[in-house]
Amino acid sequence: MKLIRFGQPGKERTGVLIGDARYDTSAFGEDYNEAFFEHNGLERLKEFVAENTAGLPKVDESERWASCVARPSKIICIGLNYALHAKETNAPVPKEPVVFFKSTTALCGPFDNVIIPRNSVKTDWEVELAVVIGKKASYVEEADALDYVAGYALHNDYSEREFQIERGGQWVKGKSCDTFAPLGPFMATADEIADPNNLNLWLTVNGKEMQNSTTSDFIFNIQQVISHLSQFMTLLPGDVISTGTPAGVGLGQKPEPWYLKPGDVIELGIEGLGTSKQTAVAYQP
Repeated sequence: MKLIRFGQPGKERTGVLIGDARYDTSAFGEDYNEAFFEHNGLERLKEFVAENTAGLPKVDESERWASCVARPSKIICIGLNYALHAKETNAPVPKEPVVFFKSTTALCGPFDNVIIPRNSVKTDWEVELAVVIGKKASYVEEADALDYVAGYALHNDYSEREFQIERGGQWVKGKSCDTFAPLGPFMATADEIADPNNLNLWLTVNGKEMQNSTTSDFIFNIQQVISHLSQFMTLLPGDVISTGTPAGVGLGQKPEPWYLKPGDVIELGIEGLGTSKQTAVAYQP
């Protein structure tokens, strides 16, 4: 299945994507949140859709695409997880996953504008594969890690590099601004993605290709990341893990970095997980 959410911020409803059409599953009565995933929601939703396919209302094309899952308990990110990205940022290849958090208030829809924060001069892009956890995970073995995955989604891990690197060295400060986590357009359930460690992903800015790589270049694959994180924290159903970005970010441009400005259009996609598009706009109080 492909799970979607739609509607204005704070009034989102649930749905599924069948072919190219969006269908409203509000009658199912649950949001795609921690409780949904914890209580076998995917199987129950599958049965609901199968029993009610003919009666599901179509979602109007004008409806906003929301984040494909509801706000999770945490968004955990992996830094420097592609060797070429580590190289372009002049960072050593990590010996174990670099872990940081992204505020859940950064979550937004896949076609929402990205707001360049107040006082920002270094807002950057990062196409990433996101993993949605399906059940509580603690001290998970690598061999079992994929059993804990509900699905996968496209994520743009926007980053303000000055906030991240030059303002005390706390990465979370550069990652957590409002609109810095557009997620979707949909969450594909795990059975729809044969090998998450071998997916093409790409990103353009104003039509210029900036990133084009494959998750086969992971330093730490999905199984390793889930197992590693579960040694240090309990992963809850609905939690989102963003698995790192390949080379081609603004920070790594030569001869010098360049960053987003109002009016820039960012488009991105991952094989099997659709595409998204954001337009950069200036912060307005």
